[in-house]
Amino acid sequence: MTLDSKLPHVGTTIFTTMSQMAAKSGAINLAQGFPDFPAPAYLLERLAHHGQAGLNQYAPMAGAPPLLSGIERLSARCYQRSVDAESMVTVCSGATEGLFVAIQSLVHSGDEVIVFDPCYDSYAPAVELAGGSCVHIPLMPPAYHIDWQALESSITPRTRCIIVNSPHNPTATCLDRAGWLELERIVLKHQLWLISDEVYEHIVFDGAERLSASCFPALAERTAIVSSFGKSFHCTGWKLGYVIAPPELTAEFRKIHQYVTFSSFTPAQYAIADMLTEHPEHIDELGSFYQQKRDLFVRELAGSRLTLLPSAGTYFLLADYSAISDLDDMAFCRWLTTERGVAAIPLSVFYQSPPDTRIIRLCFAKGDDTLIAAAEKLCQL
Repeated sequence: MTLDSKLPHVGTTIFTTMSQMAAKSGAINLAQGFPDFPAPAYLLERLAHHGQAGLNQYAPMAGAPPLLSGIERLSARCYQRSVDAESMVTVCSGATEGLFVAIQSLVHSGDEVIVFDPCYDSYAPAVELAGGSCVHIPLMPPAYHIDWQALESSITPRTRCIIVNSPHNPTATCLDRAGWLELERIVLKHQLWLISDEVYEHIVFDGAERLSASCFPALAERTAIVSSFGKSFHCTGWKLGYVIAPPELTAEFRKIHQYVTFSSFTPAQYAIADMLTEHPEHIDELGSFYQQKRDLFVRELAGSRLTLLPSAGTYFLLADYSAISDLDDMAFCRWLTTERGVAAIPLSVFYQSPPDTRIIRLCFAKGDDTLIAAAEKLCQL
């Protein structure tokens, strides 16, 4: 019997592929974006505490009350935005679920969704499953700036929403205030919805302003903001995130969320609520924490033949390997993993129509010893 696939062009994600290759080869894994160091000790202690205290059953569908209150305070403290958790916040099983459900809530059959390439690989399949289609606008190196004229020219009567990601994975760029204001103008002019993927929101460098769709009130009224506790607290395996959206959209979001996961990892919700209350400084120190790692890695790569692109946020660094090899980026990453012991991600997989470049993505959310060891191998290329 032949199964008619709903996603006939989708295979195993590049992250799984490269991590499996790294494990098999014994390579240092700078491909998949997860830390190789522990979550904060206090957070782990509170997780054990709440599990042992019996908080191991279903949490309320929208989220545990202490965590919802913590998100209210976090939004007010970071962005001076007052949100009503009861009608505007939903805790979900990772940002990936948040993105999927937001897309299912907004996109109908025949709708168009504008995305910016290179873009995270979960967007397009979710849009396709909703019956929509993606309109891809390329971001070109080295700056990877949005072409606002191209964006506006791409809007048609079928355009339903735009998906934006800042700080941006994989390019490590950030929208500045002028960019957010231009995005707001376009969204309001055309009465679109915005899905704002802000999973790296607190990881910005060099004294830059932390910006979110929450900073722009008119834009926030038409936006689903997707955030990640896994990224902020070094616990990606907990798969815990949240979505802030206006009440009308939150009501639709919860209709779908309740039939996807219903609720998320209960003791972790209470542990993160404690962390937000007792150690609010952790969020504020994320930028400097990862900037130290970025700067260390860049220093250690100074003797390499890689050309490093600027990293303004996230925990990723792009590197042009043109001086080393003529291989395409997928072939180069396979060779780098199996022959030289460092796993990376090829940038072309994030594009619908990749430009003719030789650029890879490296993750520096690793211990200093790991980064030094990886840089030593890369400097030998």
